Amino acid sequence: MQFDESVIFDPELIGRYDKSGPRYTSYPTAVQFSDQFGEEAYRSWAARSNASGRPLSLYFHIPFCDTVCFYCACNKVVTKDRSRAAPYLERVHKEIAMQAALFDSSRPVDQLHWGGGTPTFLSHEEMIELMRVTREHFKLHDDDSGEYSIEIDPREVSGDTVRLLRELGFNRMSLGVQDFDPKVQKAVNRIQPEEITLAALKAARQEGFKSVSIDLIYGLPLQSKESFARTLDKVLEVGPDRVSVFNYAHLPDLFKPQRRINVGELPSPAEKLAILKLTIEHLGEAGYVYIGMDHFARPDDELAVAQRQGTLYRNFQGYSTHAGCDLVAMGVTSIGMVGDSYSQNMRTNDEYYERIDAGRIPIFRGVELDADDKLRREVITQLICHFHLNKQAIERQFEIDFDDYFADELAQLQEMEKDGLLNLDENDIQVRPEGKLLIRNVCMVFDRYLREQPQRRFSKVI
Repeated sequence: MQFDESVIFDPELIGRYDKSGPRYTSYPTAVQFSDQFGEEAYRSWAARSNASGRPLSLYFHIPFCDTVCFYCACNKVVTKDRSRAAPYLERVHKEIAMQAALFDSSRPVDQLHWGGGTPTFLSHEEMIELMRVTREHFKLHDDDSGEYSIEIDPREVSGDTVRLLRELGFNRMSLGVQDFDPKVQKAVNRIQPEEITLAALKAARQEGFKSVSIDLIYGLPLQSKESFARTLDKVLEVGPDRVSVFNYAHLPDLFKPQRRINVGELPSPAEKLAILKLTIEHLGEAGYVYIGMDHFARPDDELAVAQRQGTLYRNFQGYSTHAGCDLVAMGVTSIGMVGDSYSQNMRTNDEYYERIDAGRIPIFRGVELDADDKLRREVITQLICHFHLNKQAIERQFEIDFDDYFADELAQLQEMEKDGLLNLDENDIQVRPEGKLLIRNVCMVFDRYLREQPQRRFSKVI
């Protein structure tokens, strides 16, 4: 079946299905994690995973930020004291050694990611040492064949920093922009002149980064359709390989920095939808492919290629081309996936330091997937990555009768079919171009936990 890359903005459908739901960077989602899953369970899954010979993916969480962005919902430590990174990295180095001891040293690291916070909060010397320690304990690629990425705050880098990152082995970069409009930047406390952003992007290209992504947010205070169009025009002038356009979810009860946002300055729901429609049209006219959720990419980008080939994957870092990896997550609050388990590190630096200093893997909660979890995870992954599911393939893989096992879900999908979100036939579920923006709604039909715990709070799907 040829992949249909088109996407259609249908305001009536979006209004009808405007509800909250998970982003499905995992299934089960993090709300199902339990403190019954701890270090012992994690060690057991790590040992079992070695028999698979699967490659590894490494994630490092660098929580420090120089200033707070009012919209931010990430785990972070806001400080101008750069010396606070040293004791944190000392523990991360220890965790690297403890984690590496659990995994067969022959397993290559196909994927590596530094996220935050602001990874470039670190000094050049600290970056060099973190990568040196990682290479000492894990089998990193030396031929630039791995997918090694880093999140960049353009305000924190110079040309020398970008050059160093390339020398350390990074070959993919995402640049946080959010919006080029000075009024919006002031309203969210992220003053970032566009020349700084463009200098970082230019340096990345000069140093041979394989992929450069720009992150934007719609729904921020003082944004309008006209102002965001100007931001998009500036982004398209430099033509990044990928563009991520995230929906701002205003949840001040959960994320304290958002309490400093003036609610009266947020765009209306109608204006927010107009911004999204404009974004989809602008990027589509410029040749970008809608990958799903918040992501757009050039047709020759590896995400777009993987989607056409049916190999696209989704994990805690978003869409990925590496489905066959065990994800080893290091640093405070980071989430990993080893075998059929998910696990999360301690949430605060003090708790993290205490565990590491005691010589313990700092896992504080997680979940082991049962047979139903693995089946539903595969269904959700196929839908959210490819907008298509072949029922016969699922039946062969999991030895079930799809229509019988998912009788209740198919009844719900029939209602979605009537609304024009998708097409159902004997063998396939095919999401229509009108339904792609509502793919989370389609996936939610297969989420058993969401039915059992409907009161859980999530961001709006649009």
